[in-house]
Amino acid sequence: MKSAIVVFPGVNRERDMAHAITLATGNAPDLVWHKETTLPAADLVVLPGGFSYGDYLRCGAIAARSPIMADVVRKAEAGISVLGVCNGFQILTEVGLLPGALMRNEGLGFVCRNVFLRVERSDTRFTNRYEAGQVIRVPVAHGDGNYFADGDTLARLEGDGRVLFRYSTPDGALDPSANPNGSINHIAGIVNERGNVLGLMPHPENHVDPIQGSTDGLGLFTSVAAALEPAA
Repeated sequence: MKSAIVVFPGVNRERDMAHAITLATGNAPDLVWHKETTLPAADLVVLPGGFSYGDYLRCGAIAARSPIMADVVRKAEAGISVLGVCNGFQILTEVGLLPGALMRNEGLGFVCRNVFLRVERSDTRFTNRYEAGQVIRVPVAHGDGNYFADGDTLARLEGDGRVLFRYSTPDGALDPSANPNGSINHIAGIVNERGNVLGLMPHPENHVDPIQGSTDGLGLFTSVAAALEPAA
């Protein structure tokens, strides 16, 4: 599986993401500077976390207008898998590949800790190595992760099964105490209508190795590898 990670000024998770992808696939991804206009051939394109352009204007607003993003949109519309994590999720909403918006955390503070996520589906290219209802533990690190969408959009997301991850308690309950940012319906990650673009606020790439204290995030990357290389 070939992959590419887009690097914007201010991101800080591109090396973590490269490590996770390499662990899952055995192939190191290409790192692509945001001023390029064409992506290399890739089965997976990743927008990593961090603080692109210092989060000025709105988180992801400037990065969404970087030269490379036109090709990211073209690749997504052609069916290539695209993953946006944290700031990458914000960029995907800003560029229109995913609906809704990531607002200031409900408590107006930066949140940096481990959270629990309930996996809602196991039949997608991003979750096929998990079980539906499984609870995983991964970190969050953001100040603007409060997902919001209007009523009609939310109804479509829920009705179409496009919410793949929700913040939960360790036993999978959707309790407000387990929601680190106030996201509507405890939403932590969603996909587009076609199912090839995932935006996820927590950082699975930071829980892929036992030295990190958990390998719960690795399943996302092995899921993509299995979906894109079924014979591997």
